[in-house]
Amino acid sequence: MVGVSTAERAGGAGQRGGGADRTPKQDRSRATRQRLLEAAVACLAEHGWAGSTVAVVAMRAGVSRGAAQHHFPTREDLFTAAVEYVAEERSQALRALFPQGPRGAGADRRAVVAALVDLYTGPLFRAALHLWVAASDEEQLRPRVTELEARVGRETHRIAVELLGADESRPGVRETVQGLLDMARGLGLANLLTDDGQRRERVVAQWAALLEETLA
Repeated sequence: MVGVSTAERAGGAGQRGGGADRTPKQDRSRATRQRLLEAAVACLAEHGWAGSTVAVVAMRAGVSRGAAQHHFPTREDLFTAAVEYVAEERSQALRALFPQGPRGAGADRRAVVAALVDLYTGPLFRAALHLWVAASDEEQLRPRVTELEARVGRETHRIAVELLGADESRPGVRETVQGLLDMARGLGLANLLTDDGQRRERVVAQWAALLEETLA
């Protein structure tokens, strides 16, 4: 009887404050998911695919392995979601750098080029690179990474076109923008082994000048 009475009291409290009780639980779940995604990217960037297990990520995120698998049933789910999450965060951060939109950004294309290059010189790119290498050997991972890379690539291209104020209906403009992104990826690869900052600044300045000429 005591148990029933306690349950009834708990139930009544839940009914009175059900919305308030559910919201913190949802917030905690979102926070746990975000910690897992950020930890997965950090582990992948630091340890590569072979050294990044669900258990290692869970420990770094400060959650149990069971909690990690509740959010991401498989290792592939976790790491593809992690790279996609941070890619979206970086895209939003890039847009936030130029809140004035295409017209204002287009007036300073060198800043846009530098910001785009920065997308490929941080832990996200390093993590993504490890994921690409793993996907070349892991059959179950390859389709997910291929689809993810295509989506991230399309979104980055759209952002670049918007911020540069580029008119892709003009001949050669689309190829020039894509060439910029390919160049940025190459600079990111060069930066993996050594700090290539000085040469990168010169290349950014040259590409900005080329874009001014092509997009004018």
